[in-house]
Amino acid sequence: MELTLWTYEGPPHIGAMRIATSMKKLHYVLHAPQGDTYADLLFTMIERRGSRPPVTYTTFQARDLGGDTAELVKGHIKEAVDRFKPETLLVGESCTAELIQDQPGSLAKGMGFDIPIVSLELPAYSKKENWGGSETFYQIVRTLLKDHSNESKDTWQEEKRRPRVNLLGPTLLGFRCRDDVLEIQKLLGQYGIDVNVVAPLGASPADIMRIPNADVNVCLYPEIAESTCIWLERNLNIPFTKTVPLGVGATQDFLKELHEVLEMEIPQSVNESNNSKLTWYSNSVDSNYLTGKRVFIFGDGTHALAAARIANEELGFKVVGLGTYSREMARKVRPAAKALGLEALITNDYLEVEDAIKETSPELVLGTQMERHSAKRLGIPCAVISTPMHVQDVPARYSPQMGWEGANVIFDDWVHPLMMGLEEHLIGMFKHDFEFVDGHQSHLGHLGGKGTENINQGVKTTISNDSTNTSSDPIWTHEGERELSKIPFFVRGKVRRNTENYARQAGCREINEETLYDAKAHYKA
Repeated sequence: MELTLWTYEGPPHIGAMRIATSMKKLHYVLHAPQGDTYADLLFTMIERRGSRPPVTYTTFQARDLGGDTAELVKGHIKEAVDRFKPETLLVGESCTAELIQDQPGSLAKGMGFDIPIVSLELPAYSKKENWGGSETFYQIVRTLLKDHSNESKDTWQEEKRRPRVNLLGPTLLGFRCRDDVLEIQKLLGQYGIDVNVVAPLGASPADIMRIPNADVNVCLYPEIAESTCIWLERNLNIPFTKTVPLGVGATQDFLKELHEVLEMEIPQSVNESNNSKLTWYSNSVDSNYLTGKRVFIFGDGTHALAAARIANEELGFKVVGLGTYSREMARKVRPAAKALGLEALITNDYLEVEDAIKETSPELVLGTQMERHSAKRLGIPCAVISTPMHVQDVPARYSPQMGWEGANVIFDDWVHPLMMGLEEHLIGMFKHDFEFVDGHQSHLGHLGGKGTENINQGVKTTISNDSTNTSSDPIWTHEGERELSKIPFFVRGKVRRNTENYARQAGCREINEETLYDAKAHYKA
């Protein structure tokens, strides 16, 4: 067990809760101590759902451990079935309850209910949230479809109907899953392809039973759905797509792969690249300003891989760091990083990721909520591309990541922080110009800027806020800070660190304008 302030993923029973809460007419009995009910807040505060998750907690307390906790579990299971009347019951235990070894799944199966019971065995001390979600979805599908006939069926051409696909993998607390589903449904409809079932998001056990009616499974989120898609292919002969339609190129590749699997002729419109503003921008003169920008990428496997491709092939950025916290996706991320001349960063330690960001000195960070905080401390623009996320990354408006509109959203989210950084830099460069500081009036008759006294006060404030000096660190003078502020924001952090290192080596107690240029000459030599 590892204790940490922040963690990218929760324990596996949180993944099971994501699946249960995403579905309808299904209930989850979780054997857990009092206190583990905190997970409800994830769905009400981040997803902003209007109802509690369909979860019954046994909430045993310390005094219960002296008695028969198995009877406590059986009582809660009976109450849940009687009250909620689910079509399928999930039964599992939290990391703490796992130590008691009550085997709640076996207890439920011995109670004689006439509904399918899925017993979850999620190793809390060796697996994480996404694995728990994937295993839960796999166990639900396997339990409900294990008796389905494996006989060959007619193709959609033989039945003279439109082809049908299932969209598998979207869940609550996934990154923009709700809007991705809508965008992909709209995209497939344009090519005459119907959606049979979306699961687990919005699906009931009865919908899961309809999965075999589809011709192909679309694996939208491999972290959640890949193991289920593999089982469906092996046991029910339903092929699945491997390309995730994130970005313009990947969306084109996804449509081509899907048409090939369905044995449909690939329409010319698939190759048209004017379906997204991202392509228009990449072909414009304006994009030259951002060409070669250094970008650091970290997130779940699916979004990190997609971001690396978009940054490298579609926006002309230079990827200087690539990694994931998903150990199950490390096998896919490592070769992608190697192709970019990098060594993949596979870790669940956010401080290790922050150190890697410092080391590579990127001009843009694409990461999770953790990296947003790290980038803010380092003064680097950042865009969130993956879970874990804050409530602000669950917008009320339509904001997909997949398909053509998703490419537009990605373009906005990634490019605008860099453009706003440029604007901030220009304001910083010219704020000391006499037109802004000598009492000149604007065209509206207002004073256009601050007096010299106020500027100096502002510099003092900046120094006070930014100061992290210890007694052994050199101190920046007002003149040194003023000169440093004229340096472009995207290299300012690196210049500050290099100058401080030079000052320590040279034995300087203060860093003024002269020290700054001495350091510059030292590192150019």
